[in-house]
Amino acid sequence: QNDSLFILCSGPNCLVPPSNFNETLGLVLSTVLTVMLAMVMFSMGCTVEVKKLWGHIKKPWGILIGFLCQFGIMPFTAFALSLAFGVLPVQAVVIIIMGCCPGGTGSNIICYWLDGDMDLSISMTACSSILALGMMPLCLLIYTTSWTSSDTIEIPYDSIGITLVALLIPIGAGIFVKRRWPHLAKKILKVGSIAGFALIIIIAVVGGILYQSSWTIAPALWIIGTIFPFIGFGLGFFSARFAGQPWYRCRTIALETGFQNSQLCSTIVQLSFSPAELEVMFAFPLIYSIFQLVVAIICVGGESLAGRRIHSSGRHFLNGGSILVKTGCYHLPLK
Repeated sequence: QNDSLFILCSGPNCLVPPSNFNETLGLVLSTVLTVMLAMVMFSMGCTVEVKKLWGHIKKPWGILIGFLCQFGIMPFTAFALSLAFGVLPVQAVVIIIMGCCPGGTGSNIICYWLDGDMDLSISMTACSSILALGMMPLCLLIYTTSWTSSDTIEIPYDSIGITLVALLIPIGAGIFVKRRWPHLAKKILKVGSIAGFALIIIIAVVGGILYQSSWTIAPALWIIGTIFPFIGFGLGFFSARFAGQPWYRCRTIALETGFQNSQLCSTIVQLSFSPAELEVMFAFPLIYSIFQLVVAIICVGGESLAGRRIHSSGRHFLNGGSILVKTGCYHLPLK
């Protein structure tokens, strides 16, 4: 036996150096989230036409209703659901952060397919993203007191504020590009849409590696993540209808209310909380993303099916042809 093959050691020399893989991966995830979210918000800015935005600001009834739904109904609903299901303090915080987030850019795409008011949708998304700078910290201060008063968890307002302020730059740059080079803005919008979906996938994959125990999800989070978007869409729609808005604007306001910027929520959570806290809160924005898309798909599918039935049952011909008139959401035949 060759003793030279054996190496004896003792004490600290035998300790395995700690792996910093998770720390490095966490830093990479934070950087990627920040850069790609900036791309998404830049592309959102590229959809905004200053004249149309100013027109809605001068007649702000639709934007005002959307504002009350976005920063009134959604944060309160998040607060009520967190209390009703008795979730952990850190989980309640992430649910309320999601409820306080501005509208997501996906609502503009779904609004197009549902034949809503595209100008209002884009204006509401832009305004809510800008107003979130003040409203999001305020709503967090109001609604998280039940869980932060005992010093069990601290809301990093400075980190959240820095993230929101930083997002104003790409939004403003996108608005400038739309005004200066409208053809280029269309191409950027396509790239931004792809980046938005890619961001959700990156969050799911890398987050699943980093925070593996976060996927052992409590049933309460699944239930809240499932019903929260439905409540947002429903309350947004009925609030707009109660205020006397036409049907196509009700659909628009409903989408802007229920369709939250889940990428922003994930980025804020990743940049603001410790790895131990992320283990129990990171999965919720992804759950919400999944079910808000499910609601959107159901709405678009129902709209398409209803439109086909109306077309097939109500078609009339005049002089061997048909005349179609667009009324709100369907193309109806005119005698």
